[in-house]
Amino acid sequence: MNLSELQSSEIKNLDLLAKQVVEGFITGMHKSPFHGFSVEFSEHKLYNKGESTRHIDWKLFAKTEKLYTKKYEEETNLRCHIIIDNSASMHFPIVKMQKLDSLNKIGFSAVAASCLMEILKRQRDAVGLSIYSDSYEYYAPEKGSERHRKMLLHQLENLLISASKTTTDTYKYLHEIAEKIHRRSLIFLFTDMFQTDHKSEELFEALRHLKYNKHEVVLFHTFDAELELNFNFDNIPKKLVDVETGESIDLYAENIQNSYKILIENYFKALKNKCLQYKIDYVPVDIQQGFSQVLTSYLTSRKKIL
Repeated sequence: MNLSELQSSEIKNLDLLAKQVVEGFITGMHKSPFHGFSVEFSEHKLYNKGESTRHIDWKLFAKTEKLYTKKYEEETNLRCHIIIDNSASMHFPIVKMQKLDSLNKIGFSAVAASCLMEILKRQRDAVGLSIYSDSYEYYAPEKGSERHRKMLLHQLENLLISASKTTTDTYKYLHEIAEKIHRRSLIFLFTDMFQTDHKSEELFEALRHLKYNKHEVVLFHTFDAELELNFNFDNIPKKLVDVETGESIDLYAENIQNSYKILIENYFKALKNKCLQYKIDYVPVDIQQGFSQVLTSYLTSRKKIL
């Protein structure tokens, strides 16, 4: 099954899906102006005239009309830890089943994380995983084995079918995670940054804790732009329910759309500025826009830490 066929099918095999998404991403970069950037993947290098043709990747040649040889000699040289917020707000919008063309925030985060792990595997890099909601649900340290990667994929697949009805104090679990990561690492955090109270300072103190030992930290601020940023709902009476607190309000979306957009855009801007202050890479990620921005952020961050 190709990627286009997978778009509207229920996600059942994250490993296969991640491979296809990453293949499409790499092919796109080979064809793009960022071509020189993409050949830094440890599995390929440009073919030089006079070299043996034994390791030429002919499948890649068919896609790009350029000659690349496969590389096998590089060993793990980067440690990466992926953190996923599994609180109730990350399960918005409600979907009947997770499909590539119909993901909620937790589904997007799980697929994006699996794609990052696929690239990390190709780079011979080690990866760890943490998942939290109202508790520290899962932790695995950074390792590079295939058995370890399969175990992490299983945890991500569980996120696709899980239902969360909990609040979370993100800052609390980020402190716990920071205590577990001792060696310098590249850290990716998927969260919508929604808190049930106003503990923003505690949250950024926790992010600063992750920066300890010179970790490179990337915050993937995960949201549905159409609904959560543009507030684009039908102009019929709506009952909006906070999935974490249960509080509700009845309104016409059109009546508050403009003022809502101003408030939420100011909030996004404040997040970006705070991350800049603490030297954290802030990457706003619309779940409707695919995975290229996430994967490109990995490449950029990898260059910084090595």
